[in-house]
Amino acid sequence: MNRNTGWLGAAALTATISLVAGCATTASAPSVPAAVTAAVANPARPDADRTRDADRKPAEVIAFAGIKAGDKVGDMMPGGGYFTRIFSGVVGAKGAVYALAPPRAANAPANAPDPAAAVKAIAADPKFANVKVGALDTAQAVPEKLDVLWTSLNYHDLQNRPNADLKAFNKWVFDSLKPGGIYIVIDHAAAAGAGKSVTSTLHRIEPAFVKSEVLAAGFTFAGESNVLRNPADDHVTPNRDSGIRGKTDQFVFKFRKPK
Repeated sequence: MNRNTGWLGAAALTATISLVAGCATTASAPSVPAAVTAAVANPARPDADRTRDADRKPAEVIAFAGIKAGDKVGDMMPGGGYFTRIFSGVVGAKGAVYALAPPRAANAPANAPDPAAAVKAIAADPKFANVKVGALDTAQAVPEKLDVLWTSLNYHDLQNRPNADLKAFNKWVFDSLKPGGIYIVIDHAAAAGAGKSVTSTLHRIEPAFVKSEVLAAGFTFAGESNVLRNPADDHVTPNRDSGIRGKTDQFVFKFRKPK
């Protein structure tokens, strides 16, 4: 997760990048395409990422999303680039991955870390030549309409940023996608009724609240994967607590922009 204090729409792009509800479905784990398996197995991925695969199940969630060769994917708030590298391998030479990091806060000290530093290093690596880096900026259009926009374990963080406007953010996501495009939201589940009240304390968010916010932007609900669910989670322990870290109950929602 990225904890920088800058906010969406506050900065221009830092590099060249760029209520209709459908029937809810819960998907069992789909078969994983060979290209996804190969991208996860890529030896260019760092060992630190590989150690997280058992908990994050990247092959299964990417297969659920339906990302394929040639797709244009936006990885929002990519952090260290865990998914950025995998997306790069899945979409291939004819696709593109836009790693969209939050802009540096206007009042940040000169020596503050660059939120995009990790993904800039990935984009500079010839092994990931289809990765492009930019700032996540709701005031700017992406350079091309995308097939998929993705946020993993960060939607709750969006609620905590100064002057957060999730209505505007989700509308920006909607406008950035091609007709039929997919919006994936993965996050730590809070208890029913919690809404967004625990996003800054437990760093969780209620799944039903997220669904209602996203549907209000015009998306239809295209399904839910249960591959990251954990019914043993009490939903009230902070997600960084040593006893639950990496094992939280996580929802995986797929939304679609109508054609």
